[in-house]
Amino acid sequence: MDGGSLFDILGPVMIGPSSSHTAGAVRLSMLAKNVAGQPIKAVVFKLYNSFAKTYQGHGTDRGLVAGLLGLNVDDDRVPEAFERARQQGLVFSFEPQPNQPSYPPNTVLFDMTLEDGEQLQVLGHSLGGGKVYISRINEYKVSLQGEYPTLVMFYHDEPGMIWQTTRIIAEAGINIASLVCARKHKGEEAFMAICLDHLLDPESVQAIAQIGNVYAVRNVDKIV
Repeated sequence: MDGGSLFDILGPVMIGPSSSHTAGAVRLSMLAKNVAGQPIKAVVFKLYNSFAKTYQGHGTDRGLVAGLLGLNVDDDRVPEAFERARQQGLVFSFEPQPNQPSYPPNTVLFDMTLEDGEQLQVLGHSLGGGKVYISRINEYKVSLQGEYPTLVMFYHDEPGMIWQTTRIIAEAGINIASLVCARKHKGEEAFMAICLDHLLDPESVQAIAQIGNVYAVRNVDKIV
């Protein structure tokens, strides 16, 4: 096969030998790209369990790179993902990891360096049938499936943060589907993920970012 993979033969439809390894990889990477919210300069894909064993033969590697480039599962440019990434200056590598029994079979950690120099880690999983979810952003546990636009924010834990944030969302005329928040300890760094019926407009996102003691805000669009 001259160094090629089974994915080269199956082509860009991406249903492949396993939807969790091919189409799921693309969709998971698209969701990680949306979480990043800005161009990605470099990424190390740390692959666990089944992903670590079969990522080359099942086209998981190309699918992951393609998703970060914004290519969808049926895009005929997916097989060229490596070459296109290099042309665009995206530095990428793959690190198969030892088995991690606490993770689902098809798990990848995106260790990303963003355009502004920020380091961002996103832990994601492919469940089969193209369904995916993200379970961790940096050290915070989340559950993002890409089915809803989601506002993700990091802030200093103090009274009134949820009220101030949801008030701005309500003023934008957008309904909240769900809200999850967590913190390390009382009065320390905290995290909030708010699933919305519609993607929040940039002005409202900026207003939330300007709330006192908000460290970072990410406006994560849903995946198709």
